[in-house]
Amino acid sequence: MHQQPHHDYDHDDRYQPEDPGQPYETQGAQGVHGVHGAQEPYATRRKLRRPVVVAVAALLAAALVPVVADRLATARVEARTAEAFQEGMDTPRRPDVHVRGIPVLTQLASGTLRHVDITAHDIPADGSARPLPVSSLTLRLNGLRKSDDDSEARARSATATAALSYADVSDALGLEVTRGTRPGEIGARVLLPFGTEATVSTTVSAASGNRVAFRDFRVTGGALPAAGQALLDRVFEQPIPLRSIPEGLRLRSVTTTATGIDAHFSGESVTFRPDDTARNGWASENPSHDA
Repeated sequence: MHQQPHHDYDHDDRYQPEDPGQPYETQGAQGVHGVHGAQEPYATRRKLRRPVVVAVAALLAAALVPVVADRLATARVEARTAEAFQEGMDTPRRPDVHVRGIPVLTQLASGTLRHVDITAHDIPADGSARPLPVSSLTLRLNGLRKSDDDSEARARSATATAALSYADVSDALGLEVTRGTRPGEIGARVLLPFGTEATVSTTVSAASGNRVAFRDFRVTGGALPAAGQALLDRVFEQPIPLRSIPEGLRLRSVTTTATGIDAHFSGESVTFRPDDTARNGWASENPSHDA
């Protein structure tokens, strides 16, 4: 029989069987994959991952820094705005203020806040300066910018809704009123001699000078004497001025709700003067029209 020639496989680039006695890590480094194709041991791979984890954590921390700074700036400007409005409107608690849009730091750097929402509650009456309390005033301001001397702030445009309770409207009119049977109407019950009564209604509407007017007075039930009708005519003849409103907002419409009357405003170049407000109330649109 022909004998196959013997070959010596001692060269590094030739196959050599693994030594079962070698540790697993050594076999992995010098076994089937060879020296150049070996996998790193687990402990070595873990050490290599640590710098990567640290780098990712550092990047995340760096990304969070401006976010946290922006939130702190937002909270500060909201608190200062709420404090100024509380002082200006004499409210028992600070208004709710929300600055919308991010980043706020960029807006502050430009000197203009893009959108600011303010909701104030329980704005009290103050004699002739503010003859009618406002249950709540909701403001939506666009492009709010402060003057250089901090004496006023001006919004490029704004909308607002003032809620007036039936109880406060009743006190202002000297007659108890409730929601009417028709949209946009308020009603009243008038007690007459001998235990009789009559019901009346009138339509609420927006009048010049930011005033709520009463029109189309009519008797809806019972019989009202001529003297009583003349008295109610005088009661509803005078519109009620709304002076707890920033300068530049104009009354556009009024609606009736289950709890009172909502007055809707809008305007451009709306001005806020906290110091003036604290002394005299918000400036009205046109004082010459106020009753």
